[in-house]
Parts: sequence; structure tokens; C-alpha cells
Amino acid sequence: MSTYQRPALSLKEYRDDLGLPIRYGHRWDGSPPEDAYSRISNTERFAPLHAVADALIEWLQGTFDVAVDESAGVASDLLRPPEEVVRAVRIVPRDSSAAPLTFVLTGFPGVYLHAGMLHDFQFPVCGCDACDEGVVELADDLEWTVRTVVNGGFSEQFAADRQWIEHRLEEDGVGMRSGRSRRDEYPAERVHAAETALPPAGHWTRWPELH
Repeated sequence: MSTYQRPALSLKEYRDDLGLPIRYGHRWDGSPPEDAYSRISNTERFAPLHAVADALIEWLQGTFDVAVDESAGVASDLLRPPEEVVRAVRIVPRDSSAAPLTFVLTGFPGVYLHAGMLHDFQFPVCGCDACDEGVVELADDLEWTVRTVVNGGFSEQFAADRQWIEHRLEEDGVGMRSGRSRRDEYPAERVHAAETALPPAGHWTRWPELH
């Protein structure tokens, strides 16, 4: 498998009202001020995430046996598509037991990633000043999420009572993340499709490589 390489990130320095550098990702020593929750500033600092997404898309196309659809329409794979789409790319492994991925680059700027059938991941998750998401950490998270899906570490399944839908991302020795949402939070047609199309035990397999 060819090795993914992160592109050089263009990281601009931003300063606060006192002229001091803003340490995004490490801005608050304690709780952020209340007004920071309603303030979104310097959103262009997230633009390097587009370069990371572009590099990941190129790597996936050049490494794995996939079908690619690049058109604005594939942004509808997202459960809640953004208003402004800059680029949308759906990448589907030619093994149906492996989870597809759809990248949607937004005008915010940010990146949405749809994985499998029912789950969206956002980078940044919020973007407000209080959440203080650092772009380097977000790039790490985006790359880890894609790598984990590609390596067969992603699962999504219905809980025993069928009223909750659970997902899990796990990479041996590196990390794990999981979550669950109520069934009624998803579009009904998506849920019905997933009930018959999810792989056994909800566990998606490793992507097939090019030979």
C-alpha cells in the first residue's frame, strides 16, 4: 500500500485585540468566556483542511480499487448537507463489504466526511471561538478517521432494542472512538436501507488495494 503523505500546511498567525498571537487549540487555560460561544472568527484558518482532504482523495484513488464520483450531487450523501459546497467526491471500494467514503469540502471552510451508510464526521465539529479547534489537530483527526475506515476499523450497527444506532472507529494500538444516536434522528429511508445493507455485525472490512 502506498504511503500517504500530508501536504505542507500553510498556517497563518492570528493575533488578538492586544496584538498577541492566538494559540488556537490551546487558547483557554480554563473555561472560555461566555461570548466566545457565539463568536466565530478567523475561519480561514481552517482552509488547510481542504489541502489535506485533496491529498487523501488522491491517495485513496491511487492506492485502492475504487470507483470515484466527483460531482456536486454526491454531497447529498451527508445527513445534513452544508449550504456551500466547494468540492464533493464519493469513493466506493469495489468490495461491497468495505465502507464507502464521501468527502465534502465546504465554503466555511471545512470538511465533512460521510462514512458507510449512516455516519457523518465534521472537521471542525463546530468552529466557534469557545471550542477552539486547532487545525493541525483537526488534520490529524481527519487523517486518522479515513485511515481507520480504510483499514477496516469502522463499524455501525443497530443496538439490541433497534432504537439506537451505534458506530465505532478503532485502530489497534492507536485509538478508539464510538457513539450512538437515536434511530428517529436519521431519515427513515436511510434507516430502512441500512437494516438490509449493513455488513454482518455492522463491521466494514478493509479496502481492496490496486494490483
